[in-house]
Parts: sequence; C-alpha cells; structure tokens
Amino acid sequence: MMPGNKKGYFYNKLFFLILMQPYIQALHHIKESVTHMDEQEIINACVRGESWARKKVYEMYAPTMMSLCIRYVGDRETARDLLQDGFIKVFTKINTYSNKGVFAGWMHRVFVTTALEYLRKTDALRSAVDIADYNEQLKDVDVSVLDQLSADDLMNCVNKLPPGYRAVFNMYAIEGFSHNEIAEALGISVATSKTQFLRARNSLQKSVKLLIGNQHVRQRKVK
Repeated sequence: MMPGNKKGYFYNKLFFLILMQPYIQALHHIKESVTHMDEQEIINACVRGESWARKKVYEMYAPTMMSLCIRYVGDRETARDLLQDGFIKVFTKINTYSNKGVFAGWMHRVFVTTALEYLRKTDALRSAVDIADYNEQLKDVDVSVLDQLSADDLMNCVNKLPPGYRAVFNMYAIEGFSHNEIAEALGISVATSKTQFLRARNSLQKSVKLLIGNQHVRQRKVK
C-alpha cells in the first residue's frame, strides 16, 4: 500500500480487524493448548482417525472458523451448519495436508470452499445487475473512523450485506481474490463480480458512517 492511499488503508484496516485479529487471538489460544504437544503429532493422530486429536483440533480452531462462516453467510444458525460441514471436510481431507504452509491456513481454505459451495447451492449470488447498469457515484469513507470501531462492529456491518455483496466483498477485499477468480469460483460473470463489490463497498461505507454517527450521539448524551 502506498502512503496516503485511503482506499488501501480502508481495506488493510478491514483485513486486520476482520480476518487477522481473530487469527492472532486463536494463535495465542493454540500456543497455550499445544504447549506439551506438537501440532504435527495432533495432525498425525487425526489422520489415523483418533477421536481425541479431532476433538483437540475442533477446540483449537472452531471459534476462528465460526467467525469465518458468519462472515460469509451472515447468520449464526447457518454458520453453525457450515462449521460442522467444514470440520467433516477437514477430517476427511486431512491426509492431503502436505505440511507446506501453516495448518490454520490450509483449514481456512477448506472452510472458504465450504462456504462458497453453500452459497452456490442456495443460488444466493445471482441477483446483481450488470456493471454497465450501475452508475451510482461512490464516495470514499473517512478512514479515520475505522480506528473507532472494533472487529465486532465491522463484522456486524459486513454481515448485514446481501449474500452476493457479502461473498464478493469477502473474497476481493478480505481474502485477496481477483474478480476473474471470484467469477470462476462463484459461477458468475466478471462484470457481476465487479458490480457486487462496488455495491458492497458503498453499502459498507454507509453502514460504517452511520455506526460512527450513532456512537457520537450516545457519547454526547452521556456527557
């Protein structure tokens, strides 16, 4: 990100608060959980199908993966179902983990794939208009307001986005996929992916401004 790039700061801030902060918290928890046991030993035990190891992996990673599921589907009930589906896939495919890269990153990809499969199956991604029909002017958000928000505040704003907007925004702004990759993964056109992202960005910026405004009103009432 170049210095002074407000849009870059906006998305980097979102990336840290929504994606990295839960992982940092999880890593602290995992470090404490595996003090007397090597992670590779737990993975090997999972490959052998040992229930204690699977329980250990679930306990270590479930909170972080639950946050990811909520970020994609927007409600806890559906996210719980995806959480279970995701762990079934993790334990079914854990023998394919090659020990290249962080295990948490491998799990992350499994859960993103699980969430996208759900969204495709429920046809939640095909309601966008083509970008050629989208002429709304987008205004940059005052990025300084992000410093006043918590990860939970921003998660709530993202969760309120319509399914298509939320999926594309997560993939483009948070996960770092290109619009070509998003189009292929979701079975939509590149133009639709761009449209969904533009509308998501606009809606999210409005939500952030409204949230900050409400906070300022509450602070004045307290004084």
